[in-house]
Amino acid sequence: MNLAQVDQIAKAVLYEGYMLYPYRPSSVKNRQRWNFGVVYPRDYSQAQGGDEPCRMRTECLVSDGGILEVKVRFLHLGMRSLRTATRPSSLRDGWQEAVEREVSLPEVALGIPGHDALKYTFMFPSQAHLPSQNDGQPDPVELQQEAVEGIVIVSGERVGEGLFKVSVEVQNVTPVSPQGADREAVLMQSLVSTHVILGVKDGEFVSLLEPPAELQELASSCQNIGAWPVLVGKPGQRDTVLASPIILYDYPQIAPESAGDLFDGTEIDEILSLRIMTLTDEEKREIRESDDRAREILDRTEAMPPEQFMKMHGVVRGLRPLKEDAS
Repeated sequence: MNLAQVDQIAKAVLYEGYMLYPYRPSSVKNRQRWNFGVVYPRDYSQAQGGDEPCRMRTECLVSDGGILEVKVRFLHLGMRSLRTATRPSSLRDGWQEAVEREVSLPEVALGIPGHDALKYTFMFPSQAHLPSQNDGQPDPVELQQEAVEGIVIVSGERVGEGLFKVSVEVQNVTPVSPQGADREAVLMQSLVSTHVILGVKDGEFVSLLEPPAELQELASSCQNIGAWPVLVGKPGQRDTVLASPIILYDYPQIAPESAGDLFDGTEIDEILSLRIMTLTDEEKREIRESDDRAREILDRTEAMPPEQFMKMHGVVRGLRPLKEDAS
């Protein structure tokens, strides 16, 4: 699995909307967030007539069989609450913060009867975190998380000579009371920014975007619900697939000039970095006291050397000669 490449893409794209410039809790767009890839509890989804999805399904093709590896990742939201009166008022009404979760499934052997299907359950219990401050003392801001429960169903179906259709379905079965359930409260028990990572040993994935001519019909028969699987890695590699709730192309890449995550894909790195530098001392203080990811963005930007800014200003990827006038 090309996990390093997947991590870059996931943080740049799937965490879009987790927090946005100016990265302050008091900012309206950071208090009313919009999340991608939300898999809601089944009880809540049914109460909403199925309008809010409770599952994500990925189907893709694997040639030559092999050993299938599956990982499911998502953000588990929690609410920060003030335990003392020593924190700024911007945090007293609550602030959503996320913990990254990963579910790694046992390997599945494609083509071996009895070994090409798997049903796996997972659960992350409710808990309260008391982070430590820089001086090692307990932080007065507590992160409270509700429990989440899910099921991952994996199967491999032979659809041709040495060819398999693989399906992975993620379901949220967290028990909730659908009566009068508030969407913001339900998000605390949802799988947010959900994505599936598939790897194969001794086999190859088939591109669903550009399949070989002889496999186009089979590729078009793959049914994906809330997920779009694409090949990840260096062009030509076929051992890793990322199934995300956002439409991507095969082999998505992060610009090498990017210094790190900004979680706000509506702007380019240079503009966002320059805007961060213009924040007031009070705004920067609020960022530092809110979220570890936001604090990392601020610290990295303030420490960025001038040559890094110049790299973000523009780069020529390649040149081609102009065609001469035929006349």
